[in-house]
Amino acid sequence: MATKIVTIDIGGTHARFALAEVEDGHVVSLAPEVTFKTAEHASLQLALEAFADLQSEPLPRAAAIAIAGPIHGDVLKLTNNPWVIRPALVNEKLRVDRYTLVNDFGAVAHAVASCDAHHLRHLCGPERALPDTGVISVLGPGTGLGVAYVVRADGTYQVRETEGGHVDFAPHDSIEDGILKALRTRYRRVSTERVVSGPGLNNIYGALAALENRAVAPIEDKVLWTAALEGSDSLAAAALDRFCLSLGSIAGDVALAQGASTVVIGGGVGLRVADHLPQSGFSQRFVAKGRFERMMADIPVKLITHPQPGLYGAAAAFAHEHHV
Repeated sequence: MATKIVTIDIGGTHARFALAEVEDGHVVSLAPEVTFKTAEHASLQLALEAFADLQSEPLPRAAAIAIAGPIHGDVLKLTNNPWVIRPALVNEKLRVDRYTLVNDFGAVAHAVASCDAHHLRHLCGPERALPDTGVISVLGPGTGLGVAYVVRADGTYQVRETEGGHVDFAPHDSIEDGILKALRTRYRRVSTERVVSGPGLNNIYGALAALENRAVAPIEDKVLWTAALEGSDSLAAAALDRFCLSLGSIAGDVALAQGASTVVIGGGVGLRVADHLPQSGFSQRFVAKGRFERMMADIPVKLITHPQPGLYGAAAAFAHEHHV
């Protein structure tokens, strides 16, 4: 019999809520989500009560919660969100008997491990299904660069979240040498997520403008991404090309470091560049690992296209943790 739960995905700007059913370790249904701006509610408890007011029945006494931030400690502070979560009080405050807390990108990794094949779009490498045994690297640009991995064995899986987005940015040519040099004037240390993330496109754009000796006015990330994807600004388009090259490089690095047999790209920005990636130099950069090029060429790279991987993945994490 399926277990009903509330699944929640809390980001910096929005909190998403939905009802889900889990059974035999799988998410069997996910209702349409309700989205609130976090600025309009003072706490998770109040936002959940607002969600409850929209339902025709009382909420289930079980919850899966994905949060944008660390999930360890007595007090959890979210990234770019003033809400505070105290795990010891979750049962009381949210009126639940069971719950699961998972990092937001850990939830994406759970979604990768659990979703149907039609939610995985092939990008490059051999076109084959996710392996039943082995490591699946999961990374995705969003506000930062999330990195995790899934280990499958004996009919089950484990998810491990990492801070792989904070490894050093490694240039591949003279243009990227210039990007690194420009970013060093702004940051004490230039990590990969300074380049491969939503805000990273603006960093690349500014660095390329300096290389071109062009003065550019400050531009909002959202406006820049639109211009880059539409191709209406040649400098923005060049920045997008460099973004895709660097995403390919770090995806290959992560696969090497984690011993992956498959790589899956996630994150909100990953979906935005889905149509651009196959036409960019992503795949060439992914395999450009010297003596290991032949091995890299045999690694499939996919993109998760589930419309709500955070909500779905949080529910999958609950099913996995509580064995329901």
